[in-house]
Amino acid sequence: MSTPPLSSLFKLLHELFGPDLIDLSYHFDTPVATVYAGSVVRALTLLRDHKKCQFRQLVDITAVDYPEHAQRFEIIYNVLSHKNNTRLRVKIRTDCGTPINSVTGVFASANWYEREIWDLFGVLFADHPDLRRILTDYNFSGHPLRKDFPLSGFTQVAYDEEQKRVVYEPVKLDQNYRSFDFQSPWEGILGEGLLQKPHLVNNPDKKPTTVTHG
Repeated sequence: MSTPPLSSLFKLLHELFGPDLIDLSYHFDTPVATVYAGSVVRALTLLRDHKKCQFRQLVDITAVDYPEHAQRFEIIYNVLSHKNNTRLRVKIRTDCGTPINSVTGVFASANWYEREIWDLFGVLFADHPDLRRILTDYNFSGHPLRKDFPLSGFTQVAYDEEQKRVVYEPVKLDQNYRSFDFQSPWEGILGEGLLQKPHLVNNPDKKPTTVTHG
């Protein structure tokens, strides 16, 4: 079946969503509907059940972090209508502390997608049946796909000889016995003993010769 005209789809979405609709756009060959966060369950239910839509498959849910915005997280639902051979993105915006409604009651496959977004971004989903981490460890600290998450993380694991088990401890970035020679990227790590004197080698006449890098 051929894809319906874009203008017809936009007109239909305007009629279906009404005041819940914020914006309609077209991005990378895919129509995009932005709705209010509180309306996402209603919007996806209409898209799934309306006879002119029939978006029966939730392809995935993902998120984007814009830390400079008050509503820093953009949640994106990608749905597919096999009947009409049409894809659609539904977007909502939310902040760090406000839970958004889970859509597991509309699409059961949303369960793991929402768990992944909670794990990696820290977005809360209200009424989710099992909202817990899915990719990181249960004792992991923070949410690693946030733009302000440090590359080193907050904790590290180590084996404790006294307790005879793996324990969590704050990240330690000790640089003992290391020095970085920015003049020579090919020899980036030098021993601590070389910090106190020039890099010397002996020539055949037993006279010290300074070796430069560059």
